[in-house]
Amino acid sequence: MITHSATPDQLQLLPSDSPTVRLSVLDERLRGTKFVSLTPKSILNSPQQTGVDFWSLNPYVGCEFGCSYCYARYAHRYVVERAHDAGKLSDGEFQDFRGPHGWEAFERRIFVKDQLLGALEADLRRYYRSIGASVRESVPIVIGTATDPYQPAERRFRLTRHILERLARCEGLNIGVITKSPLVARDVDVLRRLQDRNDLEVYVSLISVDAALIRKIETRSPLPAVRLRALRRLTDAGVNAGLIVAPVLPGITDDVPHLEALFGAAREAGARFVHAGPLRLYAAVRHRFLPLLGEHFPELQERYRRAYARTSGAPRDYAAALARRVKRLQRKYGFRMNDGMQDRYTRRLAPPQGDLGL
Repeated sequence: MITHSATPDQLQLLPSDSPTVRLSVLDERLRGTKFVSLTPKSILNSPQQTGVDFWSLNPYVGCEFGCSYCYARYAHRYVVERAHDAGKLSDGEFQDFRGPHGWEAFERRIFVKDQLLGALEADLRRYYRSIGASVRESVPIVIGTATDPYQPAERRFRLTRHILERLARCEGLNIGVITKSPLVARDVDVLRRLQDRNDLEVYVSLISVDAALIRKIETRSPLPAVRLRALRRLTDAGVNAGLIVAPVLPGITDDVPHLEALFGAAREAGARFVHAGPLRLYAAVRHRFLPLLGEHFPELQERYRRAYARTSGAPRDYAAALARRVKRLQRKYGFRMNDGMQDRYTRRLAPPQGDLGL
């Protein structure tokens, strides 16, 4: 159903002369996280805007989970820079919202796309005009391509639920939802309504069943057991849900025992599918991720630095070998192949070949 790329999908949110932009603090956590209102003109991004083969929708910019490998830090930085250019942030506020190196505020300053249902209505009309009814099922709308739609802020703001409730009134759509959060199980009722009239796949994202490893790589994300329980709640309710193992980290989570543990856990949770894809390491993320490797996996830091020096994508040979490994495990554990989400990081142009040496 879906491929996934890390191309900017916030590019239309903050035109410098937009009168709809307003920045005000909606809430603040004790640990310092602030939630800032952003009223966009548009929230549904077309393939022409993003360069990928699906439409994308993200209710939030920035994410409290703050995973070390997350490519979406660049999108948060872009929104902050545009707000500063538009005079919505002072120089001092700009430094606070950006962070010393341009990535630190990603999990501390979360933009909440306030009053988004009006924008969604206009975007759906644009979507229908663009694709036509005959090809609607082959042009997915994917929720959560840049930041998690069920991050903790969703408990209060409920933007994702409002979006799903609106989409549930449609018929014949192809919808994907990607999340690490057990909060997705809260919306079983609306997901079932959505699935009754549309093609739906819910991807619970998990890169490891090792809780200690998760705490090193994804400091604030939900623990594996909690995510797997949420997956079980979804599948028990009849929702078409499965596991997305992305990114697979070379030399850390790509060995057969590690992947088998994930596939086995997915089967026990009733997953309908398991898909996986290798790490893409964009320039805007390297300053965050490589030092973490140096701290926890020092033997891999230089190998990653060399492997990703000229490309953000994993080398072609490595990606192909990983795909073969994943297909073998799909067969072994009884999951369907060659449909649903393919490589989460597939792009229209293949990355230059390199050598991971892992």
